[in-house]
Amino acid sequence: MNLFDVYPLYEVSPVSAKGITVTDDKGQEYLDFYGGHAVISIGHSHPHYVKRLKDQLDKIGFYSNAVQNPLQKELATKLGKLSGCEDYNLFLCNSGAEANENALKMASFHTGKTRVIAFKNGFHGRTSAAVAATDNEKINAPLNKQQKVTILPLNDLDSFVTEITKGDVCAVIIEAIQGVGGLDEPSTPFYQEIEKLCGQNNVILIADEVQSGFGRSGKFFGFQHHNIRPNIISVAKGMGNGFPVGGILIHEDIKASYGLLGTTFGGNHLACVATLAVLEVLEKENLIENSKVLGEYFRQKATTVPQLKRVKGRGLMLGLEFDFEIAELRKKLIYKQHLFTGGAKDKSVLRILPALNITKEDLDLFFEKLLDELA
Repeated sequence: MNLFDVYPLYEVSPVSAKGITVTDDKGQEYLDFYGGHAVISIGHSHPHYVKRLKDQLDKIGFYSNAVQNPLQKELATKLGKLSGCEDYNLFLCNSGAEANENALKMASFHTGKTRVIAFKNGFHGRTSAAVAATDNEKINAPLNKQQKVTILPLNDLDSFVTEITKGDVCAVIIEAIQGVGGLDEPSTPFYQEIEKLCGQNNVILIADEVQSGFGRSGKFFGFQHHNIRPNIISVAKGMGNGFPVGGILIHEDIKASYGLLGTTFGGNHLACVATLAVLEVLEKENLIENSKVLGEYFRQKATTVPQLKRVKGRGLMLGLEFDFEIAELRKKLIYKQHLFTGGAKDKSVLRILPALNITKEDLDLFFEKLLDELA
């Protein structure tokens, strides 16, 4: 049997990793400034994270949600406290797509309506409703296109008002910082007006924090830069530092009932411990503040980069927008400079998504290698 060939692969085979250093099967070391799509939030093989998972595996790794798992309650308490979202309830699942799928489902349950508003260049996952709300025709199958989704320009308030007042919208889903799309953001006035209009029109506001959550933006959640309170918050990626974890934070105004949502693997013992370990490291090592400080340092260093149009994003969710397409630059950074970076739907944006515990010295080395390749 062969693998189903859907991934264009770089010729690198990692076999071990520690911190931001990834080592391949030939012994070559690479500096990881991409973290596998912003997944590695506290560094590869963080000792606290590894110990927590090993210790839990010696006890119990999995049982279904048919029995009590006190780790879930411990996680909900810790997450509520660190994020400032104690007036929400937590539903655990396995990925960002599944988180957004459940968020959209809850919005439709709660409002009794069916249409979704999403935004141009947004990415919300590859499952049924989540992919329908994603602005990418190539990954939307005819089956997905049956969903009722209207995709609007970001920051275009007039078109938003026109659509939300039609009365059939169940949810608005929006990223605080667009990940795959290329680091564009809603303005604060636009995000605040969305929140107000959702409240006035019985529409659930879903903050997609799958990539921008868990401290990456310099606050726990990206929407917190705009002083708003969504009805549902979706999380994943950096939540488990590589362990498959996702979830939605559902405001306590939205009530649960038995059987409303469900999952086999979501919230298992190992997933809970992985997420608790991430939260413990974020708190103990002050990594959210580190993300903010190093994001500002990154912007200062970027002033030395030729052909750069602007720096996009916040914290350590960053993009360098050049006046050329960056695909070849990414290849050269991997094969010549041994540096992992990311691309975006906007082909001129180089995405930078390192672990939140990197240092100024790490960023100095990044810019040294980038400038060397651009010279």
